[in-house]
Amino acid sequence: MGKFNKGKKRGMAAISTASLPDIVFILLFFFMMTTVMQTEDEMVKVVRPEVSEVYKIEKKHLIRYINIGTPQDKRYGTEPVIQLNDQFADASAIQEWVKIERLTLAEAEQTKMWVSMKVDVETKMGVVTDVKQELRQASALKVLYSANSRERTGS
Repeated sequence: MGKFNKGKKRGMAAISTASLPDIVFILLFFFMMTTVMQTEDEMVKVVRPEVSEVYKIEKKHLIRYINIGTPQDKRYGTEPVIQLNDQFADASAIQEWVKIERLTLAEAEQTKMWVSMKVDVETKMGVVTDVKQELRQASALKVLYSANSRERTGS
């Protein structure tokens, strides 16, 4: 029968850190691939309205944004303007913009493109109506309105 030493404590085995750099680089690569960078700067001030019903879109790469509001830089005036990507535009430029934005998508996804309108609360509906008419003529019929959600009050 063997002899056991109960009183003697054995030291902790060292943990190998040889694979630690590999794990760090795998995590770094994962986060670099899954992170979406903001590609445009908002040049207009947009205070979004509050709503009680919100629908969240899963495929955000299909969404293209139109910002409507007063310019942040007062040199451009105080009237609401339309921002397409990183520049101001008239409503008449929306059809060409939709055509160009569709070409940035894969061919199978071009018909699935959504247009999200970020509209300031103080913007008159005439500007929004003009944009909607141009989107309709460009066959961009999937339109979203960006808004902040508020808590529902129980009745």
